[in-house]
Amino acid sequence: MSKNQDSKNMALLIWILTIFFGFIPSLIMYLVKKDDAYIQSQSKEALNWSITVFILCIVASVLTLIVIGAFLYPVIALCNLIFCIMGAMATSKGDDFAVPFAIRLIK
Repeated sequence: MSKNQDSKNMALLIWILTIFFGFIPSLIMYLVKKDDAYIQSQSKEALNWSITVFILCIVASVLTLIVIGAFLYPVIALCNLIFCIMGAMATSKGDDFAVPFAIRLIK
């Protein structure tokens, strides 16, 4: 994989923007940057993580009916923040990052 400084910066930006905008930045980069394998792989990882967070939020919404879901929202938000920061730190060094328990829908 080509890991020049521009690729590292774009991958870093993908992970940082995922904190604030969910799946949108990673989806845009996944569709636009087909020529860069490193950006492609990191955008897939961020997209898979964003989809996992979305599914977890839906489950928490359903579980809100029995009060447990209200406690899950902060846990989901904290996990999202931690894993996105870990992804940003790894990609700033040019390392590959994969969230350990993300659902791999996009391969």
